[in-house]
Amino acid sequence: MHSVEIERIVQFFDDTLAVSGFPDYPHALNGLQVEGARSVAKVAAAVDASEATIRLAVEGNADLLLVHHGLFWSGLRPVTGALYRKVKALVEGGLALYSAHLPLDAHAELGNCAILARQAGVQVKGPFGAFKDREIGWWGTVDSDREALASDLKILLGGDVRVIPGGPERLGRVAVVTGGGASFLSEAADQGLDALITGEASHHHYHDAMELGVSLFLCGHYATETWGVRALAERVADELGIQWCFIDEPTGL
Repeated sequence: MHSVEIERIVQFFDDTLAVSGFPDYPHALNGLQVEGARSVAKVAAAVDASEATIRLAVEGNADLLLVHHGLFWSGLRPVTGALYRKVKALVEGGLALYSAHLPLDAHAELGNCAILARQAGVQVKGPFGAFKDREIGWWGTVDSDREALASDLKILLGGDVRVIPGGPERLGRVAVVTGGGASFLSEAADQGLDALITGEASHHHYHDAMELGVSLFLCGHYATETWGVRALAERVADELGIQWCFIDEPTGL
């Protein structure tokens, strides 16, 4: 089985996503989070660095696990309990862990937001959703009504889609920010958009959507963020001649 040095794969991910200097949440820690095997023949991709995905990656003989949500979201804390079990499983399994959060959301070709927008039939026009002066999502045009778009998204993502009907019935300009992107409702309203497609929202976003005149499509945090890790894993596998797989562990959220 063909393998490549892990440094080459890490460099591929870092360069492709322009990880260095990309703004993110304090504990995202984009990049290689745990060292593992020195050579990689198989990459596993998953949304979350959970005990389940780590176990399945090890059982599937992967050498590196690529995730969107890494190990350290809770910040500085003792390596005990679930965190200890995850680190122990990674080390004992010889499994390296690479995490890419906002750099993967934002990528124009391989990112969660761009892929979901294209798959949903959005004609992408430009970036949207500024986080520390870097746009994470994309906006574009559609020719659809709310019900039809919700139906298309339900089929595409394989789950329920909740619609907060704040905007017009007929849609023309929409934005896509995967995961927890409802905080960009004000920006959508300021830009004259009819709808925002995202994963999940907080209670107050219902009223925000209704009062700002922007429909909010809630498609599931997990469901909207499977795209990027799959696309990146497939790209590195094609480029470097190694194997890859996707570990699907949906949360229903």
